[in-house]
Amino acid sequence: MALVKKVTYDYEVRGEIKTIQQRTRTAIEEDGKEISYSYHRKSFMPDADVSSESDEVKGMASALWTDEVKAAWAAKQAE
Repeated sequence: MALVKKVTYDYEVRGEIKTIQQRTRTAIEEDGKEISYSYHRKSFMPDADVSSESDEVKGMASALWTDEVKAAWAAKQAE
């Protein structure tokens, strides 16, 4: 009986301010059959420090969070 923990990630970009959502799926398998799983979600706004996050999150932030998007987020925060 061998237990294996598998962690996978998927991403979604939401709204005008390009919120990046990261969903982590952690699955436990026993002899090749999944016996349990759970999800955890993190959200990153345009003013977030993503320097310690995965290369995927850093790449999306760099591509999506233009100066225009960051300004729109700052204006929304000021409301």
